[in-house]
Amino acid sequence: MKRQCCAPIFCPLAVFATLTFRGFKDVLNVRRSRALGFAAAALFSVSALAADITGAGATFPYPIYAKWADAYKKETGVGMNYQSIGSGGGIKQITAKTVQFGASDMPMKPEDLEKYGLMQFPAIMGGDVMVYNVKGVASGAITLTGPQVADIYLGKIKKWNDPVLAKQNPGVKLPDQAISVVHRSDGSGTTFIFANYLSKVSDEWKTKVGEGTSVAWPTGVGGKGNEGVASYVQRIDGAIGYVEYAYAKQNKLSVAKMVNRDRQVVAPGEDSFKAAAASADWAKAPGMYLVLTDQAGKTSWPMTGASFILIHRQQERPDLAKEVLKFFDWSFDHGDSMAIELDYVPMPDSVVSMIRAAWKQQIKDAAGKPVY
Repeated sequence: MKRQCCAPIFCPLAVFATLTFRGFKDVLNVRRSRALGFAAAALFSVSALAADITGAGATFPYPIYAKWADAYKKETGVGMNYQSIGSGGGIKQITAKTVQFGASDMPMKPEDLEKYGLMQFPAIMGGDVMVYNVKGVASGAITLTGPQVADIYLGKIKKWNDPVLAKQNPGVKLPDQAISVVHRSDGSGTTFIFANYLSKVSDEWKTKVGEGTSVAWPTGVGGKGNEGVASYVQRIDGAIGYVEYAYAKQNKLSVAKMVNRDRQVVAPGEDSFKAAAASADWAKAPGMYLVLTDQAGKTSWPMTGASFILIHRQQERPDLAKEVLKFFDWSFDHGDSMAIELDYVPMPDSVVSMIRAAWKQQIKDAAGKPVY
């Protein structure tokens, strides 16, 4: 009788081999499934991350950028994270390529744009105002001229009842009290607008101090950001400082009126900011370098300024650059009412058309194709 090898009889070795092979296939399938899952998750994560954009810079436009970003994310799902660190910080961040865009209230000169391979465009307008804390004196009761502000910050006018201020403000009971000067301690576009204006109306200021996002202050105490200056002014009796208008209004600070270039007394606000910007000729400004301080016009606010966006002309990540431009494109189309609510002045339609044309001409990918 012939022996049947492992026929209907149980064969442990065969079973072990079968189970081992099946187990190995199962493990492979599980691992393959997990790998595909991880890959899909990673791709989703990268895709989600790539949609968000980052910027940094000027504190002046922060409230409106934050409001635009919130509305934009609700509508598109794309986040815009903005660090309000001052114009000087924004310029440093964009030149170092650590953010997708920088923001500065001090426009970069054409030669500097060329040096760093950047383009700039104005995104919103507003202005600096003088805020004060003088007991018994209401907001808007005090009027100042540019040269008087310069002399206060040069340390030449030291008291509120100085004859020069008293003559400028007849009927206002100015106290025999020292003026406590407050300025920005950090680099800021708010300081640039302020110092640029004083350089135009005071030869002594221009010679001794000059202009820039930060200067060597002759006197006073420094506060960081608009909030730092406002905090000092609110706490110190007899203090004076400068902040951007939207911040002053929202925090109910006492604001001085100013005498403008046409020797008219004006109050800050949308109309006086628009009046200052009315004669601005952006088309003839190389690299859109235009400063709106001390503009002519009976109703012009003398310390008006635009806030600028800085972005690299050649993009290593065109996908992110496109998202930046889509955000500001949307803001120009949908953000005017929000800007006005926060006491900013939107850019005129003619300027927006010019900006969009500049995007197409200047912002390109590595192959030289327009990003947007």
